[in-house]
Amino acid sequence: MRIATWNVNSIGARLPRLIPWLEETAPDIVALQETKCAAGAFPYLPVQALGYEALAAGDGRWNGVAILSKLGITDPVVDLPGHPEARLASARCGLLHVTSVYVPNGRSVDDPHYTYKLDWLATLCAGLDSVDPAEPRVIMGDFNVAPTDDDVWDIKAFAGSTHVTPAERAAVQALLDWGLIDLPARPGKGEHPFSYWDYRAGMFHKDLGMRIDLVLATKSVRVSDAYVDREARKGKLPSDHAPVVVDIDL
Repeated sequence: MRIATWNVNSIGARLPRLIPWLEETAPDIVALQETKCAAGAFPYLPVQALGYEALAAGDGRWNGVAILSKLGITDPVVDLPGHPEARLASARCGLLHVTSVYVPNGRSVDDPHYTYKLDWLATLCAGLDSVDPAEPRVIMGDFNVAPTDDDVWDIKAFAGSTHVTPAERAAVQALLDWGLIDLPARPGKGEHPFSYWDYRAGMFHKDLGMRIDLVLATKSVRVSDAYVDREARKGKLPSDHAPVVVDIDL
């Protein structure tokens, strides 16, 4: 089975790139983030033509997540208790339970949005209390957290910034302590499997990026390969994120 996660930074702008990517890469399940699209306006027909069912959540301006599945979608959930923004979609896709997350950015450490981010992650983790960690499950998406110093191009450049603070990393570690495993992809270039590069200052071409798009899985999900698809970050009108593609067995 092939699964993938991709922050598309607007499904409307990226649909001409998403459709051929789906045809070429042929994932069975895809988690999308930052669709910036109301659920009713999601482009269901083009993805259905490729054999995918779609579950989408969005308010039409910001945020927005979706799951595309060739293995069916049952038990859909599109909210996180106490958090009204459209940042989570969850469903069972065949034998695998899949959650697509778009974790709040946090803005700056002195901004209320940072506290909101930590609370959002804590609520996500608390929701696992009633879940069997032995079942095949993945939580994947844009976590807006770089788990280690090696997951950013230069940790000194992030001094005092979000994405790398001990509290944010502890929130992700709590998910791992519950029973999830971080599945880092093999590098697309150089030694780091970055998945995000700012549009400005040629950051992508300099490979000055971050690994913030994560695939977290329970131990029953066995990985045969994982990679960052840098090719999808190239060319005309790309997202500022690249897809992370993971081949698994259950």
